[in-house]
Amino acid sequence: MDNKNLRIKGARLKSTLEDMAKIGATPGGGVQRLALSDEDKEARDLFVSWLKEIDCEVTVDEMGNIFGKRPGKNNDLEPVMSGSHIDSQPKGGRFDGILGVMGPLEVLRTLHENNVKTERPIIIVDWTNEEGSRFAPAMIASGVWAGALERDWAYERTDINGKKQGEELERIGYKGPVPAKQWPVHAYYEYHIEQGPMLEKEGKEIGAPKGILCLHWYDIYLEGEANQVGPTPMEGRHDALCSAAEMILKVNEVPEKMKGNMVATVGEIQNYPNSRNIIPDGVHFTVDIRSWDDDQALRAWDSLKADFQEIADRRGTPIRMEETWRVEHAPFNEKLVKRVLESADELGYSSLHMVSGAGHDASYMNQICPTAMIFVPSIGGRSHVEVENTTWEDCEKGTNVLLHCILKSANER
Repeated sequence: MDNKNLRIKGARLKSTLEDMAKIGATPGGGVQRLALSDEDKEARDLFVSWLKEIDCEVTVDEMGNIFGKRPGKNNDLEPVMSGSHIDSQPKGGRFDGILGVMGPLEVLRTLHENNVKTERPIIIVDWTNEEGSRFAPAMIASGVWAGALERDWAYERTDINGKKQGEELERIGYKGPVPAKQWPVHAYYEYHIEQGPMLEKEGKEIGAPKGILCLHWYDIYLEGEANQVGPTPMEGRHDALCSAAEMILKVNEVPEKMKGNMVATVGEIQNYPNSRNIIPDGVHFTVDIRSWDDDQALRAWDSLKADFQEIADRRGTPIRMEETWRVEHAPFNEKLVKRVLESADELGYSSLHMVSGAGHDASYMNQICPTAMIFVPSIGGRSHVEVENTTWEDCEKGTNVLLHCILKSANER
């Protein structure tokens, strides 16, 4: 078969995604497969078994990243890589991350059954803990692999129950022997649902983002003074939750205040002692700022810091502010982005040149090698929720684009 006429099997891709969706399935039709949980282990085991069925060389590194290598004609040439993540948000969707692992798996299956030989080796990867919802920050294992984050620091990151990431890696049997250290890569493609409304709004089938916004994460800790709510007058209270409430509204207002194309969100909050008849004496909440302009995001944080300090001083609730994570905006490789658009056109699919508002492991891969992403529409623009959905037809189209992008890159000498 001429490679130009090669297509993946949509029914097989659907079946594979449905099998994965059973692992950690939620009543609302989503999945809960938190990083390094028992569900994550079950999904990893299944993925590894599928890799072995098509004679891939499987390697697991010390961060639990799983690599499946399909040899090329010349294994001295730098490989082409593609992958994403198997872990999910709490009550997340059936496509986020997993499509970007099952998509390249379907590509490798297609090459395997058609006995297609590529010049370069092809490597598929499942990056550990991309979401960062159990162990913050996000994209932690690709960050370690890229040399942007320290391995031992990553091992010490704890979840809400105090369990350490390194110990949980060991517990599920995925703390591999191979160093989590980058190697030369010829090209990296990450296939993903859009997680936003633009493709659906524009009526396009394939998205080719020019890059990813910067991501800045902060953790805020407030101290108040606990007391019984009934006998304690309103005047003179040091209510940590009231301070937090004012601050959260400031976060919501800062994008408009900065007059730019940016977003800012408080997505997590813990209140202590969390009793209805005790004035809160402690609050922890998170701030997430994203923009294409790194300086603008930093100016927004400077503005928020000043606002937070004023509120904390006025209400008598001492504050501690920590920068948890910062990733600069990532402009993708123009040649690879163009390749995504051209491949879509050759396959007869409409496409859109756009920007990614969500973070992806491609942010770190972009620091190592030429990188691009392939998006398919999210119905209603919904993601990180159980109702997240993408049509099977669009999943198939995006995987065909991935197939042809990988083939082109893997046959370059």
